[in-house]
Amino acid sequence: MASTSRSPRRRLLAAAALLVGTGAVMTLSAMADGMGSKARVVPAFATGATAQPSPIATTDTAVFAGGCFWGVQAVFQHVKGVSNAVSGYAGGEATTAVYESVGSGSTGHAEAVQVSFDPRQVSYAQLLQIYFSVAHDPTQLNRQGPDTGTQYRSAIFPASDDQARTARAYVEQLDKAHVFKSPIATRIETGRRFFPAEAYHQDYLVRNPRQPYIVFNDLPKLDDLKRLFPQAWRAEPVLVNAKTAAG
Repeated sequence: MASTSRSPRRRLLAAAALLVGTGAVMTLSAMADGMGSKARVVPAFATGATAQPSPIATTDTAVFAGGCFWGVQAVFQHVKGVSNAVSGYAGGEATTAVYESVGSGSTGHAEAVQVSFDPRQVSYAQLLQIYFSVAHDPTQLNRQGPDTGTQYRSAIFPASDDQARTARAYVEQLDKAHVFKSPIATRIETGRRFFPAEAYHQDYLVRNPRQPYIVFNDLPKLDDLKRLFPQAWRAEPVLVNAKTAAG
């Protein structure tokens, strides 16, 4: 279990440790299931060439931020057409792309995930649909679940002008259709570099599936992905570091 400086996550882990100490660890999964899911499929991107897989390009990348990167990474690791999903930081400078610094909320970074994908199998717009449907709650401002701060903001870091146009158009489409009860808080941040996170954050859900934070906050996202996007679901996740994940 990785250490963390974030107090909301520490409190959750401490509470779960108390459950473990009283022999109640078996209730964790049931409690998470009983909370119910608010996830649902949002409408697909209505227009543009990127709405469908490309028959020409063979590889592309996208960067998404939506709270703790453990769960966001895990979601995209289970999407068909994705060849890699790396947890990291985006929005700030290289010198502050360090977990403990980012956790202060003062670096400009957000916990983010860089997704490498095959546009012949899955389009950028389809990844956006999954991102808005199951990876996080895009209406929460500078927070997700128990985690608060700008480092947990909902943000898209486009890798190209075309991605930026698609992302902006999609947010406008969903807001105009009042898909969510509250306005979308997702920021489109251009010209920002992505920096991979420390090795112990990679494949975190795969290596720690019973960690209480994962059980409560992230495993339900995988259930939602499988349920809502069965055509995109892949049972075996693509791993950043197979050796670490197996250890």
